[in-house]
Amino acid sequence: MKLWNKKNSLNKKIEKFTVGNDRVYDLYIAKYDVIASIAHAKMLNKIGILKNDESEKILNVLYDIGNDISSGNFNIENEFEDVHSKIESILIKHLGVIGKKIHTGRSRNDQVLVATQLFLKNEILLIKELTVKLFDTLLNLAEKNKNKLLPGYTHLQVAMPSSFGLWFSLYAENLIDDILYLNTAFKINNQNPLGSGAGFGSSFKIDRDFTTEELKFDDLKYNVASAQMNRGKVEKSVIIAINSIAGTLSRLSTDVCFYMSQELNFISFPEEFTTGSSIMPHKKNPDVFELIRAKCNSLQSLVNEFNILSINLTSGYHRDMQLYKGKTIEAIIEIKDCLEILDFTIKKIKIRDNILNDNKYDYVFSVENLNELVEKGYSFRDAYMKISDDIKNNDFIPKRDFKHVLKGSIGNLCLDKIKAKMDKAIN
Repeated sequence: MKLWNKKNSLNKKIEKFTVGNDRVYDLYIAKYDVIASIAHAKMLNKIGILKNDESEKILNVLYDIGNDISSGNFNIENEFEDVHSKIESILIKHLGVIGKKIHTGRSRNDQVLVATQLFLKNEILLIKELTVKLFDTLLNLAEKNKNKLLPGYTHLQVAMPSSFGLWFSLYAENLIDDILYLNTAFKINNQNPLGSGAGFGSSFKIDRDFTTEELKFDDLKYNVASAQMNRGKVEKSVIIAINSIAGTLSRLSTDVCFYMSQELNFISFPEEFTTGSSIMPHKKNPDVFELIRAKCNSLQSLVNEFNILSINLTSGYHRDMQLYKGKTIEAIIEIKDCLEILDFTIKKIKIRDNILNDNKYDYVFSVENLNELVEKGYSFRDAYMKISDDIKNNDFIPKRDFKHVLKGSIGNLCLDKIKAKMDKAIN
């Protein structure tokens, strides 16, 4: 069954190509199509298109469909083009002519949009939850390990003293920026497109304010053509947020792989969290973090892919936009998996003590020696040249007893301020 079905049947090869994997992906939005259909039916009753008894019958069937979806007893067979045709078919099967009235005043275009946006709103909140959970884990690890030093690097060259407290909290604070991207995506998706039809509205007296309130949207997408133009944009807003999170997770995972190398051996994990080699008995590979990195790097490419999908499209709907759905759903699944596994594994990290006691890290203290000379009256440039000469002449003796008081540095991490910033971002 197809919502647009006429007397002539569609060529099977054409149908297979145009439908693609929509039946699979539509299972993710099925619940939200039912929710939107309930709101639409109530609205049709309010404006007199549906009689009270007709509305009640339609609502009862929709509630039953919703229960089937929740219990996993809902499938989209090959005879149906998508979830929308399946749900309408059930209504017609149970209610006959009454079931055929549900599509009055709406197009599949705004039907897809509203279900997608309801789905995305919910998924954004779930991703936020997981992001905040990882944030809390990292901030706890920062507090626990704030006095454990390690060398900081620039250009993969030893630079200045750092600490695991600074390292954990840097990624924690980066996640706050990622939350802000999620907030923006949520705001973009929190505009009701229902009632926009195919982008040109309807001559029926559709009450869009009613469905906006019923579906708990904060606002209405007023211009009906603009609502349809949002197809792809609402998905891309989520992809941009996922891109930001993925960038944070990828760099953290790369650091973990770097710090786990035998040459550095700053950190380790329980054996059950690492994999071995088929021929090298000593290996403890950071496969989890390598896969997080790879998956997140792949996710970051989607922004460009989404941009390319919409290049040179005129206003109005195009079937090109169908491709956004599957890619967005897959990206959501992937980023949630990465957030969960990273939070699970990073909690078990083991940190080596006294890393900076090794003589090969002596030069990490060069700036501390320089600053001491400045405090004694040297100009900065003269102090710089003296320390440089000491290093060249092997006369450098590192100043290991130093104290940082700068806000946000290793001696003053401001973890409470970072926590307050996150609280503000999520509220």
